[in-house]
Amino acid sequence: MSDPKADCEALIGLVLPFAEQMLTTCGAFIPFGGAMRPDGQIVSIGGYDENEHSQSTNVIALMKRGFVEAARRGEYKATAVVYDVRVELPSTEEKSDAIAVSLNHRDNYSVVVLYPYKIDGGEPIFGTVFAQEGEADIFPVQ
Repeated sequence: MSDPKADCEALIGLVLPFAEQMLTTCGAFIPFGGAMRPDGQIVSIGGYDENEHSQSTNVIALMKRGFVEAARRGEYKATAVVYDVRVELPSTEEKSDAIAVSLNHRDNYSVVVLYPYKIDGGEPIFGTVFAQEGEADIFPVQ
């Protein structure tokens, strides 16, 4: 049996640098993801709905549907969906942009890790990371 938190942290190690790079070079990013296969191999995942200007919610829904189908077939043991959000910071209740990483693991682990940021001089400046309970919407409950 694998360690769900460690597997999800490995996924964050793959997806977060790409989100940071996109913020630095483009100031924004479209939702994307990553997944861990049962053997521990990590793969990058993108979603495309044939729309030149896709809504983020559509891309997220498309990726989640694909993750659910792949999870049903046993192709992944952990998934990550990465998207840009506005959040209320727990410490100050101020609104902030944030990178959200929605993580799900087949061993009943689900969390959303939020990386608040602001763009200053073209560079993202990150605030205090926080997490909240995830939706547990990829893997069937065991």
